[in-house]
Amino acid sequence: MIPLAYTIRNVFRRPTQTLQLVGGSCLVVLLIMVAFAINQAMQSTLTNSGSERNIIFLGAGSEESIERSEIAFGTDEIVNASLKGIRQVMNQSAISPEVHYNGMVQTKKNQQAQALLRGVQHQALWVHRKIRLLEGKFPQSGEVMVGRLAHHKLGLDAKDLMIGEFLEFNKEKLRIVGVFDARGTVMEAEIWIPLLDLMTYIQRDTLSCVVLSAANDNSFADAEVFAKTRLDLELVALKESTYYAKISSFYAPIRWMAWISAILISIGAFMGGLNTLFATFSARIKEFGALQAIGFSRFSIFFSLSQEAMFTGFIAATLSIFLSVLFLEGLSFPFSIGVFTLSFDQTIILSGVAAGTLLGMVGVLPPSWKCLRPDLPETLRSS
Repeated sequence: MIPLAYTIRNVFRRPTQTLQLVGGSCLVVLLIMVAFAINQAMQSTLTNSGSERNIIFLGAGSEESIERSEIAFGTDEIVNASLKGIRQVMNQSAISPEVHYNGMVQTKKNQQAQALLRGVQHQALWVHRKIRLLEGKFPQSGEVMVGRLAHHKLGLDAKDLMIGEFLEFNKEKLRIVGVFDARGTVMEAEIWIPLLDLMTYIQRDTLSCVVLSAANDNSFADAEVFAKTRLDLELVALKESTYYAKISSFYAPIRWMAWISAILISIGAFMGGLNTLFATFSARIKEFGALQAIGFSRFSIFFSLSQEAMFTGFIAATLSIFLSVLFLEGLSFPFSIGVFTLSFDQTIILSGVAAGTLLGMVGVLPPSWKCLRPDLPETLRSS
C-alpha cells in the first residue's frame, strides 16, 4: 500500500485545487446539515407543542385548524360539570377556554405585522404546563404578555417587545406586562391577551376551543363519549398531541421542499467538484503510471486517491460544522403558526461528517476510473 504520508502530502501539493474542492464540498455538506436542521426543528416544535395529557374540544369539522373552529361560549363550564377526569389545581379544574386569532398588530414604529393572538384566562397556565413566565406578570384587561420568540414572528427586535412597551390592536393600545417561554413550542411566538378583551376587540361571541388537562389515561375516552353524545354542542375531542401531529403532516411537503432545494444545489456543487477532480487527476496520469511501474497496483493507487478525497471531505465537513455552529446555531425562522429555532445537535453533526466522507468516496470513483483504466504503456505516454 502507498504510505499515508504520501497521500496527505498530495492533498496540499496543489493548494488552489484543494481549496476549490474543500469549498464545493463544504457547500454541499452545509446545505445537507441546514436541510436536516430545518426539518428537525420544525417537526420538533410541532411535536413539543402537543401534550398527551391535554385534550382539545373543537367545533366539529375544524379538526385541522383551531383558528377556524367555533364553539359556544360557556362550553368549558358544561365540560367541567360533565367530566370527572380533569386534573385539579388548588381545588379548581385545569380547563382553559381559548380564542385563537391571527390578526394585524401595530408597534411603536408604526409598523404593522401579522401576529398570533391567544385569548386566555389564568387557568391556561395550569393546562399548558410548559409555559414559564420569565419576566413580569399575567396580563389583566388592557395588557398582554408575549412569547420570547414573538418578535421574530412580527419582524421586530427583541427590545421592541420588552415589558412596558405598547402594541396596538384594533385601535386599542395594549401594554406588555410579561414575557414567557414554552420550551420549544409554537406558543413561544404568540401574544397572550385576556379572553374577554380579545373577544370584545374582534367582536366575537364564540370560543375557538376548550383545552383541559386530564387527570388519568382514561379521561380521553370519557371526553370522546361526551363529545359524541352531546350532539347539541357540535364538538369533537382530540388529544393535543394528535392535533399537532396532523399539523406536522400538513407541513411535510414544506419540509420536503427544503430537502429538494438542498439536493438540487448540492448536485450542482458536486458536479463542479467532479470537474475539478477530473482536471486534478488528469494532470497526474504520468504519476499514476510511474507508481504502477515501480510495483504499486491499481487498487493501491485507487485506495490512496480515495484517502485523499475522504481527507478533503473530512476537512470540508469540519469547516461546515464550525460555520453552522458559529453562525447558524440558534437562528429562528417564522412560519404560519409559530417560530422554529435551528439546533445543530450531535445527530446533525454526525450526519455532516458522514456526508463529507461519503462525498469524497463517491466523488473519487468517476475520475479514478478514467485515469486508472488505460494500460501502463498508454499511461506513461500520456501528456
